[in-house]
Amino acid sequence: MKMKLYQTLMLKFEKADWANNPEFGLMDTILEEHPELIGLFEADITKGEKQSKFGRKDTPSVEQIARAAIYKELKHLDYRELEYHQGDSRICSQFLKIDELRPYSFQMYHKYISRIQPESLQKLLVKLNKIAIGEGLEDLKRIRQDSTVVETNIHYPTNNSLVWDCIREGHRLLEKLDQEVKGLDYRNYTKGAKRTYFKINNTRSGDKRADLFRKQLTTFTKSINQISNAVKKKYAYSIKAMALTMEMERLLPVMLQVYDITEKREVKGEEVPNGDKLFSIYEQHTDIIVKGGRKVQFGHKINLSTGKSNLVMSCDILRGNPRDTELYQPTIDTIISNYQTTPRDSVTDGGYASKANAAYAEKQGIVNIVFNKVVGSLQNQVSSLHIGTRLKKWRSGIEANISNLKRGFSLFRCNWKGWTHFQAKVLWSVIGYNIRAMTAALAKQAVPREMALAA
Repeated sequence: MKMKLYQTLMLKFEKADWANNPEFGLMDTILEEHPELIGLFEADITKGEKQSKFGRKDTPSVEQIARAAIYKELKHLDYRELEYHQGDSRICSQFLKIDELRPYSFQMYHKYISRIQPESLQKLLVKLNKIAIGEGLEDLKRIRQDSTVVETNIHYPTNNSLVWDCIREGHRLLEKLDQEVKGLDYRNYTKGAKRTYFKINNTRSGDKRADLFRKQLTTFTKSINQISNAVKKKYAYSIKAMALTMEMERLLPVMLQVYDITEKREVKGEEVPNGDKLFSIYEQHTDIIVKGGRKVQFGHKINLSTGKSNLVMSCDILRGNPRDTELYQPTIDTIISNYQTTPRDSVTDGGYASKANAAYAEKQGIVNIVFNKVVGSLQNQVSSLHIGTRLKKWRSGIEANISNLKRGFSLFRCNWKGWTHFQAKVLWSVIGYNIRAMTAALAKQAVPREMALAA
């Protein structure tokens, strides 16, 4: 069992600042011993910018940005709080390697941290796990899988609310454009639309409700026409006017889609497939997730696999609402590809169970293949009943892993905007969780070692 990190940490923990913050001590040690981890972010952070070798550096280095992102995630800070911590916390200034007298602004951190792509974070997750495997914290002999849902930051979607959002957003853009283009010809339809919006919310009768929707869609058509006219004219009075016109150009097809969906469902009474629906005009990537008889959720399904160390070994952020049976084989392939090893045992809940999955796992060389619930002629493949029982009990531990991840990093709902940033936030949270799990595992190994030395 290798203990290189432990030896370095013992020296570092002689200083009170690091001893009281073991997670940062661990990551500081890892980043110092593995500078290639910082290199994973360099292309993302420096994209489109030329780094000068002369003069004073007024922007953080790639290493400082990476460290700031880790610090921010482990401390659950927003960017303004991160800026405050630079001067208020000694461990922050030490970990970020900054001059306390010349801290960077929160805008600077936001600019560069938001550039880090999900693909780079996936690579970081795998490399950190390989370090854990090299230290003997994980052997990858057993894996367990489960899925959960992370919600996007939207209000509960209804056709009525989506139409109102479109009218309100369209007017907001026209109002801003009017400040740049004097004499812009447009009308404010929000007052009447808001009144109709509340009436629809309080109306249950089918015929009356359909009539109100027809009235609202008439107003909506007028709003769409105003946006369409502004887009056609392509105002170029200033950079801001051009930017607002581009925003309207992106909004226009969304407004047309919402109109089409609402007319079909609320006026014509036709069913609209989930794949054609839109659940937010702001977070358009949002999917509708239905798991069994549970409450409908709006966000994205996350498929996780963990090992005996409780480290998350793989994290897949999915589009749509695929069945769990479709996620089993890709996860096995990902584990084997990323870590060049085949687990001996694989255990999941009954949602992943199928003969095809069992046959695939056996083909890949997995010995013990256990599904918590099996139906029909499907049977678990285990070397003994005792091992099958132990694996079933061990599988339930992934529920605690998911709970710790979501509660410890506020991952019930993602507040970051856009599909790319949604993925980044989930992966940053997983990485933060793994850092804590690695710290706990090292501390657990250190206790018997200290007891042996004392004896």
